[in-house]
Amino acid sequence: MKLDRKDILKALETITIAGEGKNMVESGAIANVITFGDEVVVDLVLHTPAMHIKKRAEDDIKKTILELVSPDAKIKINSKVEVPDKPEIKGKSIPGIKNIIGVASGKGGVGKSTVTANLAVSLAKMGFSVGILDADIYGPSMPIMFDVESEKPISVMVDGKSKMKPVESYEVKILSIGFFTAPSQAVIWRGPMASKALNQMIFDADWGELDFMLVDLPPGTGDIHLSIVQSLPITGVVIVSTPQAVALADAKKGVSMFMSEAINVPVLGIIENMAYFTPEELPENKYYIFGKEGARNLAEDLEVPFLGEVPIVQSIREAGDYGRPAAMQTGSIIETVFEEITRNVVREVVSRNESLPATEAVKITTMAGCSAVKK
Repeated sequence: MKLDRKDILKALETITIAGEGKNMVESGAIANVITFGDEVVVDLVLHTPAMHIKKRAEDDIKKTILELVSPDAKIKINSKVEVPDKPEIKGKSIPGIKNIIGVASGKGGVGKSTVTANLAVSLAKMGFSVGILDADIYGPSMPIMFDVESEKPISVMVDGKSKMKPVESYEVKILSIGFFTAPSQAVIWRGPMASKALNQMIFDADWGELDFMLVDLPPGTGDIHLSIVQSLPITGVVIVSTPQAVALADAKKGVSMFMSEAINVPVLGIIENMAYFTPEELPENKYYIFGKEGARNLAEDLEVPFLGEVPIVQSIREAGDYGRPAAMQTGSIIETVFEEITRNVVREVVSRNESLPATEAVKITTMAGCSAVKK
C-alpha cells in the first residue's frame, strides 16, 4: 500500500501541540512529511523542551495517522527543539540569586506555605543556599513556621547603602511582612502599598548568594502576583492544590494565569497536598478524604509535570505550629516525601534552565543530593 503525503497532512491538521492554538501543520510544527510506500517520516519542530509535551505530540501524530490514514503505516518521527534566541526578561535581576521559584495556589487553605517551608529546608539539607520571600502580605506564615516570630531583620551597610539582613533559621534566609507587624495586627493595605512593601523586601535586602529564592505567594490571582512578576525574573512557578474539585478549579486558574501570553512564566509542576490519610495504627490503609489523585489528573490534563503528593499527617501540622518544618524529621516518611518532591522540583528547574530562554543568566552550580545531576 502506498501512502499519500496529502492525506497525512490533512490528518495532521486535526491535532495541535499543547499550549498552541493552531494545528500542527498551520503552526509549522510539522516541518516536512516524506512517504516511501507504507512508510512515512515526519519532521517535527517543537518550541518547548518539555519531555511530556514532546511525547504527547509524537503519540498524537502516530495515533492520528494510524486512525485516519492507514492502520498499517510504519511511522518514524524526527523531533527537534528550536528555542527563540531572544531571552525573555521580566523584572530586575537580583545579583547573587540564581533561581527564583514562586509557590502559588488558586485558593487558600491548601497548605501552600507549609509546602514552601518544607521545600526550603529540604533544599538546604541537599546543600543548596536558600531564601524565602514571604509575599503573602495579608497572611504571613513564615515567622511562625520557622520559630522566629520575635525576630527582627537588622540593618547592615552594603556598598555604602543600608540594607535589611534577612532572618536566618535552619539555614534558610527569610523576609516577611510578619517581622514588621504585631502578631495580632491586621495588614489593611491597598494593592500599591503592599507592592511597595514587597519591593523593599526584595531590593532593599542583603540576600547574599542564593541558589534558590522561594516566593510564598498569596492565594488567588491578583495585584501581588502581578507585582512579583513585574519586579522579579521568575524562573518558574510551582502550584499547590488539594485533590477536591473546588481547589482544583482554582488551581487551574492559577496555572492559566502563569501560562498566559501576558505573564508567560514556566509552570514547573503541581504538588498535591493532603492527598490521603493513613492512620498510624493502620499503616497500609489510605483514606482519600478530599478525593483521589485530583491534582495528579489535573497535571496530566494541563500537560504540566506532577511533582508528588503529600499525605495528611498530624506531625506536619504540629511541626509547622511549633516552628520546625516536618521535613527536618530525620528518618521519617515525611522527610522522604519532601525529599522526593524537592528533587523533582530541582530536576524541572535544571531542565528549564538548560532548554528555555533564561529570565536571567541562571544556572544551578551545586547539585548535592539531586537525582538530576549530570554525571
